[in-house]
Amino acid sequence: MKIALDAMGGDQGPRPALEGAILAARRYDLEVLLVGRERDLKRLLSKIPDSTNSRLHIVHADDVVGMSDSPRKTLANKNSSLAVATRLVKEGEADGLVSAGNTGAVLAHTLFSWRTLPGIKKPAIAAFLPTLDHACIIIDAGANVDCKPHQITQFAIMGGVYARDVLKRTNPRIGLLSNGSEATKGNEATQATHKMLQLTDLNFIGNAEGGDIFSGDFDVVACDGFDGNVLLKCSEGLASMMFKAVKQEVKKSAISMLGAAAIYPALKALKRRTDYDEYGGAPLLGVDGIAIKAHGRSNKKAYMNALRVAAECHNLHLVKRLTEELAHLEEQLAKKAETPPAEG
Repeated sequence: MKIALDAMGGDQGPRPALEGAILAARRYDLEVLLVGRERDLKRLLSKIPDSTNSRLHIVHADDVVGMSDSPRKTLANKNSSLAVATRLVKEGEADGLVSAGNTGAVLAHTLFSWRTLPGIKKPAIAAFLPTLDHACIIIDAGANVDCKPHQITQFAIMGGVYARDVLKRTNPRIGLLSNGSEATKGNEATQATHKMLQLTDLNFIGNAEGGDIFSGDFDVVACDGFDGNVLLKCSEGLASMMFKAVKQEVKKSAISMLGAAAIYPALKALKRRTDYDEYGGAPLLGVDGIAIKAHGRSNKKAYMNALRVAAECHNLHLVKRLTEELAHLEEQLAKKAETPPAEG
């Protein structure tokens, strides 16, 4: 199996991408296509211990997509590392794509090159938030600002398939992000989506308020990309602030430092549960291929896990399963529309 890695994307430069690729190739028996400027990649690899690996292959690309570049304009550049990596998947030279680069550009290139699955107009990013029990999928987490009820229902379907098949959740519990638990809460799109989700055979357990997500009661929470991205960024910022605040308080006295030493293993485990490195990246669901969007600040561990997740998605035939479930959704909705209302 081969995974194409956009080695030039991300805020930290190519080194962590290369280090993560080395770990993934060794631990998960993967072949990784390192896409980027050949001279730069060879120079960096020569400085990394134990970098010689027959499962690493450099694929040259002249240019790099910047984080501030317009996604639409990047499509014109066929020689960027992102464009080349995307093309490798389309042409069957790679089984999946991993990039920590410009999110909009990743979305634009996969949409333009691979197209979407049947019935999908807007693919979605599935991100993860920690809960008391396990990670909760937030979908969409930023690919689409304005969404129709039918599209948010599709997001719920795709998130449910990912939770079931990749995360191994039995009968995933699906929620809809809203400002109240009652079915009548939310804007018009949310209320319409609530009614549509009730027509499916999903394990839809109702609306999820912001605070409910961290309780562990939901496996998937569907929403439009605007709300999902705000929720995700707010949660990341809160977690970062809390760990910094704990460090500040600990340093205020010797007694606090002794207490912190005693609970250090617990604090370390808590940080691991809230760290995006553990999840590797967010899958882009709804495009006709495997694409994992890693965090822009990804370190080697995050890259390693992103490559692992891409391989798992390919092995589990995720695209085929999504296609089947989306077709089933349309059948369900069509049958419900044809069913006359019960008398009385």
